[in-house]
Amino acid sequence: MKLFFLKGMVALLMVSTVACSSKEKKQKEAAIAQAKVDSTRLVYNPNNADQKIDAFMKNLHSKAAFNGNVLVAKDGKILYQNTFGWANYLKRDSLKIDDKFELASVSKPLTAVGILKLVEAGKLRLDQTINDFYPDFPYPGITIKMLLTHRSGLPNYVYFSEEHWPDRKKGMTNQDVMKMLTEFKPNRYGAPGGRFFYNNSNFMVLGAIIEKISKQDYATYMKDSVFNVAGMTNTAALSKAVYDKIPTNVIGHDKVWRRSVVQNFQDGPLGDKGIYSTVRDLYRFDLALRDGRLLKQSTLDSAYRGYPDAKKGIFSYGYGWRTFEHGNDHIVYHTGWWHGFRHIYVRDLKRNIVIVLLSNMTNGSLVKLDELYKIMGMPVLRKNAYSTHGDFIIDE
Repeated sequence: MKLFFLKGMVALLMVSTVACSSKEKKQKEAAIAQAKVDSTRLVYNPNNADQKIDAFMKNLHSKAAFNGNVLVAKDGKILYQNTFGWANYLKRDSLKIDDKFELASVSKPLTAVGILKLVEAGKLRLDQTINDFYPDFPYPGITIKMLLTHRSGLPNYVYFSEEHWPDRKKGMTNQDVMKMLTEFKPNRYGAPGGRFFYNNSNFMVLGAIIEKISKQDYATYMKDSVFNVAGMTNTAALSKAVYDKIPTNVIGHDKVWRRSVVQNFQDGPLGDKGIYSTVRDLYRFDLALRDGRLLKQSTLDSAYRGYPDAKKGIFSYGYGWRTFEHGNDHIVYHTGWWHGFRHIYVRDLKRNIVIVLLSNMTNGSLVKLDELYKIMGMPVLRKNAYSTHGDFIIDE
């Protein structure tokens, strides 16, 4: 009887192993097939560059001092991609199209996708609170949805940590910041579920919750669950808490070239920032979202809807996305600004347009994009271009 039982267990184990092996094989085959499809979408011949976009970008570079990488695509085809300027001014090394930029707050939409994957997997609910994962957290009543839409009322750790983090040479982790919030209890900005207040703490906390639920560090979870699924082979979450010096050749610069921005302890927390990526990988991210490889369409629809009261009737914020909704127009986008990096990532959901501009110089060049939007037949994404009623009033 015992021998029969052992033989049965061995047979069951063999069947299970074969099933797992077969599943992994199919997943690898599917990933290879998808990579082949994506590779055709990423083909670009500079001889076929859209001449209007090229003229606009060269003017932006020369007149407004844009320094960085750009990609513009429509209907799954790259119309234009290019590099302008230096990766590191002190070394005078030219940018390359697959150079990785610190995405700053453009990391937030990716973190939101990571959270929503946990929701779809049944491991998390939008109505759960921070205290479900951190029982001693001193700000009760804050739900996952409030964090995603910047309505938590939490204090901003970027300012708070300046006073309380003891070792300026060592990067903080998300869990370090959660402990400081719990210990020092800085005053909150508002009540949970109140007015919209853009705040890095919201997505830092979401990063910490990802780690609690997945039992992985944020960087590993995002690589396995988001970046690899989307084919983002040049993307990683990199923390100063892990690296003495974050390994990147693209250095941020503050307005003038002689001032490069040095990484510091606040480059440790991840989720609100800290993802390093390329213009082509952000295009891959768009393709993966449109193809349904990352999230269900119903989940995406809820993420793309503006939840707080809209500014000027058309600008709002969804789950990790800034939104523009006007008539039949529906655009989701995000900007980023951190330690010498300034970006904009735009996805026109109706026209199937993607615009990615990643810059390592924090000047005003990215507020001068009206002509680019017009070339693409899109509405202008600039709040002061609209009246309080949402009417376009400025034509630069």
